[in-house]
Amino acid sequence: MSARAIRSSVSYQAGQSAELQVATDYERRGYSIAHRRWRGAGGEIDLIARDGDCLVFIEVKKSSSFDRAAARISQRQMKRICASASQFLENEPAGQLTNVRFDAALVDATGAVKIVENAFGQA
Repeated sequence: MSARAIRSSVSYQAGQSAELQVATDYERRGYSIAHRRWRGAGGEIDLIARDGDCLVFIEVKKSSSFDRAAARISQRQMKRICASASQFLENEPAGQLTNVRFDAALVDATGAVKIVENAFGQA
C-alpha cells in the first residue's frame, strides 16, 4: 500500500469516526439521525437529523482546530449541499416547505465537537 493510500485511508477513518461522534452528540440532545452519508445530485450530506418537524442537514468537518475545520467549508460545497437537501425534501410530506436548518459540526484534534447551528446563513 502506498503512502498516499495509507493517508487516504486514515483520513477516511478519521472522518467516519468524527461523523459517528457528531451523530451521538445529536442523539444525546434528542435528535434522531434519519440518514448518514445521503447522496443526492449535488453531492453527499454527512448527516440528516430530525428534531420534531424540522430537518437538520449537517456537514461534519474534522481538523486540527475548530477554525481550520470551519475554513474547510467552501461556498461551492454549501451550494452542493443545498442542492442535495432540496432533492431530499422532494420526498418529505411538506416538500420544500419543510422546516430546515444547515449546521456545521466541527471536530478538533482532541475530538471535541462544536456545533454551529444555521452555519450556512452565517457564511
